[in-house]
Amino acid sequence: MTGAAFALALGAAALHALWNLLLAGARDPRAATAAALGVGVVVWAPVAALTGSVHAGVWPYVAGSATVEAVYYLLLGAAYGRGELSAVYPVARGGAPVILLVAALAGLGGAVGGLQVLGVLVAGAGIVAVHRGAHTALAPGAVATALLISAAIAGYTLLDRAGLHHADPLPYLWLVLTPSTAVCLLVTARERGAGAVRAALDLRAVVAGVATVGAYGLALLALRLAPAAPVAAVRETSIVLAVALGAIVLREPVTRLRWAGAATVTVGTALVALG
Repeated sequence: MTGAAFALALGAAALHALWNLLLAGARDPRAATAAALGVGVVVWAPVAALTGSVHAGVWPYVAGSATVEAVYYLLLGAAYGRGELSAVYPVARGGAPVILLVAALAGLGGAVGGLQVLGVLVAGAGIVAVHRGAHTALAPGAVATALLISAAIAGYTLLDRAGLHHADPLPYLWLVLTPSTAVCLLVTARERGAGAVRAALDLRAVVAGVATVGAYGLALLALRLAPAAPVAAVRETSIVLAVALGAIVLREPVTRLRWAGAATVTVGTALVALG
């Protein structure tokens, strides 16, 4: 893996942790999520239009992935309203490989190697440590919501793997995000009021919206320079970065057990990627 590829993958991890930090630290995470998605769709539309092609076979995957991603973003906003970034993020990110392994064992998503099984077991142990390492009791449903987010990540990952055979990455991502953003805006406006979404449309939302798609763009650039496995492994450092940002910026009381759990989840997901 070249130095440039490593830097791009690490940058993707940092941007991913950053936009989650911005949403988790917002006064109303649900409204901030909807506003950020709206910004992202608008800002990245010209880039998506100029950076690739789309074929007719993509539409079933766009429809499926957009539905799952709408659920993902709605759950993410709800989770950050209930729990801390340093608890929600590691569980949500680390749980997805476990679900994907189960899907692979059921015949979806390819073969399973011994290193991947080990990685899932390590990640699972880390998730338990993150949960038990709470300084104070987590809000009811926070961990359950994070695990549902993991299921959503696993779901749209499986759909996107197939969908990307019919479209280039950036236009595909934009096509998926546009309807899912519309759903998030409508649901949030109905639940919170349109005024809440407008109030959340600030610099935080702009940066989060740009970073949401930008993180994916950096990952794509890294994949042009290095194989997928090491790039994915480096991207998993976002878990530790998110916990660090939660502790430093949001002043969350991160215990030693939660630090250890986050590091363990990172190692486990990296092993899955490398396997």
